[in-house]
Amino acid sequence: MRRTCASTLAALVLGLSTLALAGAPSAPEISISDLKTAIADGKATVIDVNGTDSYKDGHIPTAINYETSSDKLADVLPKDKDALIVAYCGGPACGAYKAASEKAVALGYTNVKHLKAGLSGWKSAGEKTEKAS
Repeated sequence: MRRTCASTLAALVLGLSTLALAGAPSAPEISISDLKTAIADGKATVIDVNGTDSYKDGHIPTAINYETSSDKLADVLPKDKDALIVAYCGGPACGAYKAASEKAVALGYTNVKHLKAGLSGWKSAGEKTEKAS
């Protein structure tokens, strides 16, 4: 009986570990409406991971250009490690946001989220973007 329970437990742990490694997102998702509210309330630091050309053409208001800020990310993020940090890229199929979210987590931030809809979803929802010079 003990051997059966131990074998079952080992299989369960192995299965859960495999699932966790097989595509679990590196950051929980945030909705467009929740992000819009957090930006309006001044409670979000947003990171655009689409590259400088895309950033110049239009990005979510207040967003930081990750391509030009990645080396100094610790200097541009808030001092409060519990502050909301939201990374996004092009859209739902894009995984480039992970570079910024993982770097923020490595810097000690505990409230890092991902806008899965990305810039394309933001625009499709009729939300405004900002251009950079």
